[in-house]
Amino acid sequence: MNGDPSTPYSRDLGDELRQVRERFTTFRARRIARMLGWDPGKVSNIEHGKVRASEIDIVQYLGRCGRSQAFIEDFLNRYRSAFDHYFVQVTDNMRTMTMAESVADKITSYDLTTIPGLLQSEEYARALYEARDVLTPDLIEAAVRFRMERQAIMRRHDRPECIFYVHENALRLKVGNDQIMEDQLMRLLFHTHVIRIVPAASGPAGVHMANYVLWHYEKRSDVAYTESDLAQVFVQDQVGVKRCKSIFALLDALALSEEQSRSMVADLASRSREDLNDRRLHLA
Repeated sequence: MNGDPSTPYSRDLGDELRQVRERFTTFRARRIARMLGWDPGKVSNIEHGKVRASEIDIVQYLGRCGRSQAFIEDFLNRYRSAFDHYFVQVTDNMRTMTMAESVADKITSYDLTTIPGLLQSEEYARALYEARDVLTPDLIEAAVRFRMERQAIMRRHDRPECIFYVHENALRLKVGNDQIMEDQLMRLLFHTHVIRIVPAASGPAGVHMANYVLWHYEKRSDVAYTESDLAQVFVQDQVGVKRCKSIFALLDALALSEEQSRSMVADLASRSREDLNDRRLHLA
């Protein structure tokens, strides 16, 4: 950490300002800085979410970009929460989470009931959404496509270091058919990440009633994240982040080693394949 006070939401909204400038004007950052009488560094810091702009600054900036009063008021209402160390967002807004995830140097996560989104196959993700029966078919396809696009960070040459703690329950929960499960389990074995299975035998100590993510940044404050069907919660408060780290320390002590974890996944994939072959034989 280098004292950068930004948060995932401040960086998200700062980037939104940049996009507004580039979409609705021909101004480069230096030009709009001159027009506003600002140092060019001030524009850069605001657009990167590194400093809190005053409401007057926001009004002047968006006014120069030709935005309406209604647009400015809506942005100000959102911007007032930009630097909060506890921030809650509705689940259908994934932009803040995606931006935070994409620039992390290390990602550590825990999932109790399903395979982590960054590791899901397209068929598994679709079957999961369909089983929950909340979204329309069109929205399901959009959600699946978005989830697959998120996984691009796993293929980058500068991809983040990733450790996924996955409870055994998530491996055994059948999503879709046997073929989908076999493909999903095999997919877990062929990625550049660390997977650690939390065995069911660990009992209540290995069961946490929410999914957790810790995003580590070399030059920014770490951020803890959790979500439910109701809300996404971003935590940059030191106490909250420390609590999240203590959960991962406990999981590290309980989880199988990487080698043991891959053996368990391979064994379950093999069983799924056998079940699928048996079913085909019976149908024949």
